[in-house]
Amino acid sequence: MTQDRLWQVLDPSWRDLRALSALLCSSAAAVVLLKWLGRRQVQQKMDEARRSRHLALERMEKAARRLKQENPGTQSLHILSLTMVELAEKLKEGSLSPESVLYSYMDKALEVNREVNCVTDFIHGCEDQLQKLKKKKEKGLLYGIPISIKDHIDCKGHISSGGMVKFLGQVKEEDSVIVQVLKHQGGIPFVKTNIPQTMINYDCSNLIFGQTLNPLNPQKSPGGSSGGEGALIAGGGSILGIGSDVAGSIRLPSSFCGLCGLKPTGNRISKQGVVSPLIGMQSVTGMLGPMARDVDSLALCMKALLCQEMFQLDPTVPPIPFDEQVYTSSQPLRVGYYEGDGYFQPSPSMKRAVQHTRKLLQDAGHTLVPFALPKIDYVVDELFTRGIFSDGAAHLVDCFKGDIVDPNLKSQYNTYRLPALVKRILAVILKPIYPRIARDLGALCGVGSAKNLWDQHAAVAAYRTEFISKWRELRLDVMLCPALGPAFNHGYAGKLFAATSYTNLYNVLNFPAGVVPVSTVTRADEEELKHYRGHYGDLWDRRLKEAVSGAVGLPVAVQCVALPWQDELCLRFMKEVETLARGVKRNV
Repeated sequence: MTQDRLWQVLDPSWRDLRALSALLCSSAAAVVLLKWLGRRQVQQKMDEARRSRHLALERMEKAARRLKQENPGTQSLHILSLTMVELAEKLKEGSLSPESVLYSYMDKALEVNREVNCVTDFIHGCEDQLQKLKKKKEKGLLYGIPISIKDHIDCKGHISSGGMVKFLGQVKEEDSVIVQVLKHQGGIPFVKTNIPQTMINYDCSNLIFGQTLNPLNPQKSPGGSSGGEGALIAGGGSILGIGSDVAGSIRLPSSFCGLCGLKPTGNRISKQGVVSPLIGMQSVTGMLGPMARDVDSLALCMKALLCQEMFQLDPTVPPIPFDEQVYTSSQPLRVGYYEGDGYFQPSPSMKRAVQHTRKLLQDAGHTLVPFALPKIDYVVDELFTRGIFSDGAAHLVDCFKGDIVDPNLKSQYNTYRLPALVKRILAVILKPIYPRIARDLGALCGVGSAKNLWDQHAAVAAYRTEFISKWRELRLDVMLCPALGPAFNHGYAGKLFAATSYTNLYNVLNFPAGVVPVSTVTRADEEELKHYRGHYGDLWDRRLKEAVSGAVGLPVAVQCVALPWQDELCLRFMKEVETLARGVKRNV
């Protein structure tokens, strides 16, 4: 008897079962089909974004070639060798033209991009901006300075991808406030730079535009999430960049690439017109800020941004102009310092950088005071991790709907998407063996209720008060501390998000903090690294040791910190460290 004949003689209820089984089979096939179609649609969007970038870079090449033909005899190597302050002076006095400077940096940016893949778009409006500058009578503080912009900061006529498919195709109708102010001051935003998918990572890779490499060593990460900025500036393709920082995203690429970077006090600079997967998160303060090759460039950028134009465009920003007197002061400072935070043992070069800088400062007449961080485990787990993921990482996980997870982010993503109950059970199981990892899993569950969120905000305020009280008891002006480094090997940042403890502390506290390179990794550092065990001897400590290995000759930085709204004092301290560090041989 055939199968069909068998179904005919069976009871009607059995025939209903056959219909149901057929339906289930067809439903399963439909699900598979829908998934395939969805993935294909995602791939098509990414392909289109790549084609758009390719066309934009071709347009950039043509524009650079045209400007070069119109300005024969320009000495590009000389232009690229100037500091930003020197360049600004020559542009203002007219000994250099904005056209010659722009095409010199466009040419160099294209060259650097071919080597390390750091540029995501050409801001074609830079040519219009160039023409507008000629017609303006007043020359702003950034007159003719080419500026690179992190991918997620809005520029009129361009997308802000955030490294995510969901943001592709959303062409921005106007510039972000910070871009408007840069243009008002005569700056010329000319390229957008690469970031990691979601930007909640300090590597620099996404499936749309690919992996960005460190120009100092392609085997290393440039850091992130402002990694495209770090790579482009370190490679010489930009003289000033605008990044953002919610856990160290300006300071980490600055550390990894040997640059200076400043995370200002929250709300000192407007954040209007920025794409983020964590919109609405208030527990940890994110910020926009400058990245450059030296501290004077950061100071000039801050002076330009803190102007009446920004205060009018965004009235939520306090109208506090740059205090030049504080920045240029030469009064001796009372400097607090610590060599390790107690959460992650510093790498040998990190520790040596602080020790060396402390000695330089003491010899220069400053007073150095040891500082012990209060309750660092509590800060990292309960205030930072539970704060930035107060929703249990729900917003971040939602961002991946209709997207494909970048391999460098999979470790983080797979942890974030676990149900809260599973995270809690794993935390209990792991607590006796890996207490630090267990606490992190518990914190990733979020706060659970509005009441708990209020309590969390109150806890941040209480800790800030405690920290400031200790600071004032010691009568400190500023703080010297390690910056995470040296540059990581590729693939490790996504597995060591908690290693941002050295930087994320100052996002929790909302203190201005900057990074200054002071040395390079020595063979002695590399030898000492072989004996690195960490504070916990757990999986994270082993990974950190692997992440920083093979870095001889790469930059090592320190972090400089001041109290809220004392950004100029922070910069002044950074300048002091930079001057002293450059006065000796870098490789010490």
